[in-house]
Amino acid sequence: IHDGENPTAMKIVEPPNESVGGFGTTFMADNPLTEGPELSSKLVGRAQGIYAIASQHDSGLLMVLNFDFLDGMYNGSTVSILGRNPFMEAIREMPIVGGTGVFQYARGYALAKTFSMSMKTGDAVVEYNVSVSHY
Repeated sequence: IHDGENPTAMKIVEPPNESVGGFGTTFMADNPLTEGPELSSKLVGRAQGIYAIASQHDSGLLMVLNFDFLDGMYNGSTVSILGRNPFMEAIREMPIVGGTGVFQYARGYALAKTFSMSMKTGDAVVEYNVSVSHY
């Protein structure tokens, strides 16, 4: 959520004047991680991190994202994503590069799919399907 009284993501770096397509624009996020796409859905954690427009040629973001679990058997554990997100594609694959707690030494991948997006506000709901191997 970029707009309204309680944004969960905000721009922290403006692109230089010569920027192509917003290249260099950087955002910080602390988004609710819920079971379903509705904000009223059960909160299971937070999706916290940084994402930036990293491509001058297409819709590529650099994603540094931690899923911080706050409920159930995963409470206190995290899963970390670091990778490229071509956000205009229907399904994007990004690597799981680690984790903590139950997900210590995690490796795997996350498939991201946009559920809804407003081009006017930049607000989006994204579904993540995560496959993880860990010790």
